[in-house]
Amino acid sequence: MYSSFAVGMNFIINFILGFCAGCKLFTYLKTFTAMINVAGRRRIVINNVMPSVEGGRYPAKTIVNQPLRLSANIFADGHELIECVALIKHKTDKLWVTLPLLPEGNDVWATTFIPDRLGMYQLLVQAWIDHFGTWQHGLVKKFNAGQDIDTEIKNGLLIAEQAAAKAVGKNKIPIADWIEELRSATGHSEAVAIATNVEIGLLLAKSRDKALITTSHITPEIEVERERALFSTWYELFPRSAAAAEGTHGSFKDMLRLLPRISRMGFDVLYLPPIHPIGELKRKGRNNSLTAAEGDHGSPWAIGTKEGGHKALHPELGTIDDFKLLINTAQQAGIEIAMDIAFQCAPDHPYVAEHPEWFKWRADGTVQYAENPPKRYEDILPFNFETEAWQSLWVELRSIMEYWIERGIEIFRVDNPHTKSFMFWEWAIREIKTKYPRIIFLAEAFTRPRVMEQLAKLGFTQSYTYFTWRNTRRELEDYITELTTSELKYYFRPNLWPNTPDILPPELTTGGENNHIIRLLLAATLSSSYGIYGPVYEMCLREPIQGKEEYIDNEKYQVWQWDWDTWTKTGEIAERINRVRKENPALQTTNNIQFAATDNDNIICYIKADESRRNVLIIVVNLDPFNTQNAVVNLPLQAIGKEPGERYQVEDLLSGDIFEWTGAHNYVSLNPYELPAHILRIQQPQ
Repeated sequence: MYSSFAVGMNFIINFILGFCAGCKLFTYLKTFTAMINVAGRRRIVINNVMPSVEGGRYPAKTIVNQPLRLSANIFADGHELIECVALIKHKTDKLWVTLPLLPEGNDVWATTFIPDRLGMYQLLVQAWIDHFGTWQHGLVKKFNAGQDIDTEIKNGLLIAEQAAAKAVGKNKIPIADWIEELRSATGHSEAVAIATNVEIGLLLAKSRDKALITTSHITPEIEVERERALFSTWYELFPRSAAAAEGTHGSFKDMLRLLPRISRMGFDVLYLPPIHPIGELKRKGRNNSLTAAEGDHGSPWAIGTKEGGHKALHPELGTIDDFKLLINTAQQAGIEIAMDIAFQCAPDHPYVAEHPEWFKWRADGTVQYAENPPKRYEDILPFNFETEAWQSLWVELRSIMEYWIERGIEIFRVDNPHTKSFMFWEWAIREIKTKYPRIIFLAEAFTRPRVMEQLAKLGFTQSYTYFTWRNTRRELEDYITELTTSELKYYFRPNLWPNTPDILPPELTTGGENNHIIRLLLAATLSSSYGIYGPVYEMCLREPIQGKEEYIDNEKYQVWQWDWDTWTKTGEIAERINRVRKENPALQTTNNIQFAATDNDNIICYIKADESRRNVLIIVVNLDPFNTQNAVVNLPLQAIGKEPGERYQVEDLLSGDIFEWTGAHNYVSLNPYELPAHILRIQQPQ
């Protein structure tokens, strides 16, 4: 705050400036004004306050009850001692929590904070010169060097007297007592003993000159979310394919019998593609045909008919009570239902007739449909986010999410968010999370890197990634390193998917069951969140449409009947690795990864450890689906907590085998037709 004198002087000077622009006096007065506006007595520099995203423009992200590192670069001119604190509070609180920052070297100061509530926190950093501590330090150095310290003692008394003058209440008496005690000291040794009393330093700190405290210029926000925002295991299936009887449309009731299977496999999020009425006009046929035959069910992403739109359920799936029963039954099995949010309409969606202003109309009087030439999506009409009626559109789209939240949904997978307004998402997600802090948003955006990153900054909890197309050791190491060590680690949470209904990558087509298992194990261990589109994944269906990375006879356009009781090796491995993930905290976070060198590019190795370093895993994966590969891995000993030449046991959590390893260099051999990976847990001494 400026003093009343400064405010008055600013007014007078600005008044004069209006009459003397262009003369030398103008320059002098302008300089004087700048000096008044600057707290020139402050000497501390504070920058790089972390965690923050784009200098505090967007919130950083963390998880409730998880230690969060707070840090800043803090320094001053000269060699005096510095004291600094982090101030943090929940946005709904009035009082700040004060945490002392400790030096880590190279002018970095840090501390740890454990948030105990969901929602948004604010962060500030304050620092000041510790004049009394600097005096104590210099006094001791001169005394130990045998120098005269009489003047130094007088300097300390002066500092204490100035503090005593500002002290209030009961703090005045002990400061005055200390001053008298130091004055009465008989000899330098006694004076130094009195001067270095720790308690007096704490007392004087309470009376420090507030005008000399530097506060960070930004106030970063930190969004605290629930545990599943970081650690989740997704399974996607089409409800309409859940029926057991051939030729029967599946329903929510049919899905009830599948929940034990999904729970047994270890998945805790069950994601459903859109469950709304499907448009009849311009409906797609099988294999994305532009013409639907009689009985074709169309794409669930073409939402809306006369029966309703985004707040309605497809009548063949069941009633709202059936849906609520599915949600509740899934919760009892440890599974959350994730719902698809696809903000687009079929041509016969009620919105088109009721709100034509929300769409873009072409010169021929028809609504502009979605297209990406040569692809045409005539069954889908995008909203026009440049409409003059944007406010009513935004409110209605927000109400769709609120409608399903009120009926028990807390996770949304958002379809193609990069084709909707960034400003809308920033507003809508903040609105939703302020009211419902448990909500999780997964951004399904396979698009350009900066666009994907922006969506994460705007509030999306998790994000699809390029993992699907990263296959070589170098590609995987570079990509995961970028996600976990750059600024991305503060806001971009990767959710790794080996496949989706839209994407059948060539490696799955040519690599068969072995590569399905390899990609599954990589996804499940590189990131704390991953998912698969099943049951096509565990059953290793891999026939593509000619010339495309897409499944033939795709469920997006037709109903399938599955033999849900079929045993597959891929399904068995999925069950094993999901159990391992739940039993090992090291796999429940993403940014704790460290890659290790190997002498064979077909073998990738990385270490993951939990916060306590009691759960340390070494993951080794053969990237070759056709051949046994051998390698010597070179482990960073500090990462695994071992010394050179030290012997230790590792347990393979996939096979149950125990191995004796020594030091950093160890030999591995992996046959992809047996198990293409080791998930090795270092045995800890009892």
